[in-house]
Amino acid sequence: QVQLVESGGGLAQFGGTLSLSCVASGLKLSDYTVAWFRQLPGKEREGLALIDSADSKTYSPKFVEGRFTLSRDRAQNAVYLQIHNLTPEDTGVYYCAAHFAGGDRFDFRQYVYRGQGTQVTVSS
Repeated sequence: QVQLVESGGGLAQFGGTLSLSCVASGLKLSDYTVAWFRQLPGKEREGLALIDSADSKTYSPKFVEGRFTLSRDRAQNAVYLQIHNLTPEDTGVYYCAAHFAGGDRFDFRQYVYRGQGTQVTVSS
């Protein structure tokens, strides 16, 4: 059974950096495109960054403006997301997903495997 588990969320400080982890079981993450998403209170879920299985490059939508860094650890079967310069507007639930099925790569619904999310709360 495939499982994606996010961790690393919690209370973070304004202006700081937070590192989130996505660890997989039952699936070799490096064989698949893996993406991070978030859902802010009252808003639609949005894509933040992904690592493409075809070229191992990372991609982000334009609005991200470099505040999110994605990396992969093959030995740990994990993908990490660092969030820099945290603000209270980053408060929300952060999700990872793997195995892109087609369509928009920054659409959470287009991934076969999806985690349950980890809550991030940024204090002002």
